[in-house]
Amino acid sequence: MTTRAPRSLRLRKLLFAALLAAIVISIAVALYQNREWKVPEEAKRRQNPIQTSPAALAAARAIYLDKCVQCHGETGKGDGPDAAMYYPSPASLTDAKRMSAATDGELFYEISVGRKPMPAFKKRLTEEQRWQLVLLVRSFAASEPASR
Repeated sequence: MTTRAPRSLRLRKLLFAALLAAIVISIAVALYQNREWKVPEEAKRRQNPIQTSPAALAAARAIYLDKCVQCHGETGKGDGPDAAMYYPSPASLTDAKRMSAATDGELFYEISVGRKPMPAFKKRLTEEQRWQLVLLVRSFAASEPASR
């Protein structure tokens, strides 16, 4: 009976250490995913080759409704039906301050590369479609009334 007790104690200590390691790893992953975007300078300087037009916005709207609305919401507020399932929460695309600080190239890069939990769209959408989404994303912030 004396050999069974130390083995059981060792096993409990090992399981406790494994649980503690899993918790620490989970916290580290969560913190890593919530970091600021690291957009290369070259990407920031890219200009949108597509001009704003009703046709471009309509095309982007169709893509947005298919690929983005579940998380970012109908009006881009980050309040889509699936938004609560994700950490970090989907960004509000209506934040005029954030949107005016970001270049078209930054938005294009973020859409293209993605970052957990947001998927990358570089292989899912054409370059033209991603640039159209940049136009639509900008329109969300422009249509939001100024807060007082």
